[in-house]
Parts: sequence; structure tokens; C-alpha cells
Amino acid sequence: MPGNIFQGAFAAVAVSAAQDVFEITAPATHIVDIREVRLGQYSDPGDAAAELLSVQIVRGHTTPGSGGAALPLYALQGAGAPASGVEANNTTVASNGVAKTMLADAFAVQSGWRYRPPADERIQIQPGERAVIRISAPADPLTMNGTLVLEEHRL
Repeated sequence: MPGNIFQGAFAAVAVSAAQDVFEITAPATHIVDIREVRLGQYSDPGDAAAELLSVQIVRGHTTPGSGGAALPLYALQGAGAPASGVEANNTTVASNGVAKTMLADAFAVQSGWRYRPPADERIQIQPGERAVIRISAPADPLTMNGTLVLEEHRL
């Protein structure tokens, strides 16, 4: 059965260090699916500034990151407020616990990155678990945007 779907985004964020662009904490009462993630930048458009960034989705850290801010989520489908906690742009990354790298990829900063798997391949965050979408440090500062779409399933 479909759950409630929420979306949050950040815009015009200066990124100069490795960071957890999104940190998602599932509440004890829900399983959370990561439906979609989009990352892009608009400060390095030319070939001379071409570079690749590593991007990972990691579950299982027990110590949250810091240095970012809470990310408001807005309902796309369903009613009520989201139960999940989400932060964006944590420059001190989440740590400790048993980290499980669920996805490891790379992207050219000029083209951005999109994660939107079919429903049966979505990464799920279990009740009380934390997951992060982490990028490596760019060679020079970037001005980035990002969008996150989650689906919450009440237990």
C-alpha cells in the first residue's frame, strides 16, 4: 500500500567540502523509502572546470552529522506532517555504527546526478535507522541545488 510522499529541497548552497547532502532519520514507527534524489550545480558550467564527484547512499550510522540545517519536507501525496527527520548539507558527516554502503556512484558536476530506481529497488531506511547521501569534496567550490523525495510507510 502506498504511503505518504514528501519532498524537500535546498538551493544555492556553497559546497566546498565533502558532506552529507541529505541525512534522513526514520522514526521508530515507519519504514522510509528513498524514492528520488537530484543533485546539480550551476557555478562551473565549462569544460575547464570539469570534475567528477563520488556519491554514496549509506545506512547505519549512529552518530548524526552536523553543520547543516533541518530540511523542511512538504507533502506531495497524503496528508499530515512527515514523521522522518531530514537535514541537509552536514559538513561534519554522520559516523559510528555499522555503516552499510547501499549505493556507490560518481557523477560529472556539469551534468548532475539523479537517483530514481524502480519501486522494487528503492533503498529502505528501517525504523530508527539513519541514512545519508554523501558526496566527496569538489576541487573548487560549487553552488549546488538538491531535491529529496521520500515515502513513509507506517508500521
